[in-house]
Order: sequence, then structure tokens, then C-alpha cells
Amino acid sequence: MNWKTDIQLRDIDPDQRLEATCKQCNHTHYVDVTNLLRQPEMQFIYMDELENMTVCRARHCPGKVRLALVHDRDTEGFVGGMA
Repeated sequence: MNWKTDIQLRDIDPDQRLEATCKQCNHTHYVDVTNLLRQPEMQFIYMDELENMTVCRARHCPGKVRLALVHDRDTEGFVGGMA
């Protein structure tokens, strides 16, 4: 079991970004969670099912994609120091 079989689309924050990377050509695009959540039949699908349904958006590439959650957090450098 992994996160893709445990999490449904409705469990994800609408502002969360999903990154889809093609397994054939490595083209990357983002899946719009907000638009998917507007469709009632899509709310209850699991992430692995969404991954199987999504195909590459690159021209002439019918490749399957790998989904990943994107964490847009502001990271700060090390704030420690010597006294």
C-alpha cells in the first residue's frame, strides 16, 4: 500500500498541485485538482486510478504518467550559528 491507494481526490486540498511526469518522454505537466473536483464522479477516485487515467500532454506521445504531490513551501536557510 502507498499514498496513491490510500488517498482519494476529495482528500486533497483544491489548491494542491499534482505533477504528472511522462514515463516515456519525461514531459511534465500539472493536473488541475479544482477542475477535477467540480465533476461529482471524479471526487471518489483514488490517486492510482487518476494516474492510470492520465496520459501525457506532449504532442504525439501516448505515454502513461507518474503523479506526484508538489509541496510549495517557503524554505529558509539554516538560521543557526555560533554564539
